Amino acid sequence: MTYRCLLPMVLLLCFSTTALSRSYSLLRFQQRRNLLVCQKLLGQLPSTPQHCLEFRMDFQMPEEMKQAQQFRKEDAILVMYEMLQQIFGILTRDFSSTGWSETIIEDLLEELYGQMNRLEPIQKEIMQKQNSTMGDTTVLHLRKYYFNLVQYLKSKEYNRCAWTVVRVQILKNFSFLMRLTGYLRD
Repeated sequence: MTYRCLLPMVLLLCFSTTALSRSYSLLRFQQRRNLLVCQKLLGQLPSTPQHCLEFRMDFQMPEEMKQAQQFRKEDAILVMYEMLQQIFGILTRDFSSTGWSETIIEDLLEELYGQMNRLEPIQKEIMQKQNSTMGDTTVLHLRKYYFNLVQYLKSKEYNRCAWTVVRVQILKNFSFLMRLTGYLRD
């Protein structure tokens, strides 16, 4: 009786793992395409006023983002999902002082949301299977980094120069996300 139930469970596990690994190539392609669109949209926002250079700040970007590191594809998924979620949260804040186009921001948020939707089922599956990974540690570092970005915006009352500084940070984030996307191989 036990063996009879065990076989379907083993087959289901094998098929779900195979289906997940087959989807990584497609996911990598989709993520890269969307990240390029996000970078382009962010680049369409008004450029940096010269006087904002004095507002620059060190947000203590996690070491994992500063240097190329070897991520497993599962860790890359966890980190990418967290970054997209945090960037989405930041861009939903008050940017009215920037003169940025609401349409561009809405398009950017739509792209980010689509990426998160594609990653979420895989992220949930990874979270259920794993206990603790390098991705978990990196996610904790990222949360602190994004917390610092939000605190900076609040302390500067969401002014134009603060948003300009944060925009540059988000552009750097997209570059790192592009590198992480490379780890999504079958």
